[in-house]
Amino acid sequence: MAKSGIKSLGTSKGGKSRSPARSAARSAGSSRRGARDATNDENITIVSRDSPRKGKTDWARVDALTDEDIAKGVANDPDAAPIDIDWSNAVLVIPPRKKAISIRVDEDVLDYFKRQGEGYQRRINAVLRSYMQQKAKPKKRA
Repeated sequence: MAKSGIKSLGTSKGGKSRSPARSAARSAGSSRRGARDATNDENITIVSRDSPRKGKTDWARVDALTDEDIAKGVANDPDAAPIDIDWSNAVLVIPPRKKAISIRVDEDVLDYFKRQGEGYQRRINAVLRSYMQQKAKPKKRA
């Protein structure tokens, strides 16, 4: 029999017959598809490259601001940080290149780093670097 690319609704992967009603009952409930049925059309946003979504920013108002208006706004903002930084002693630090590897670690060790949130690979690297630097220090003689 030639493959047509169409999957039969009446059979599952194991080849056992499954009725469409039973399949529908299984997919309803707490599945994502079942949850989508509860949404209404006003919450759905369709965005495409041809018609990008417009933001809510009033750009005409922003363009009309003078430098004095912006300075006043910054002065009145309690979260604004001063930006008069002295860059004369700044040093450019280029991080070392990373190399992708495959490594086996204990499951509980990996879980520990993943529980800390995003950047777990970076943190594992930092721990390994710290260990390497401690081992590279010259030993003190008493």
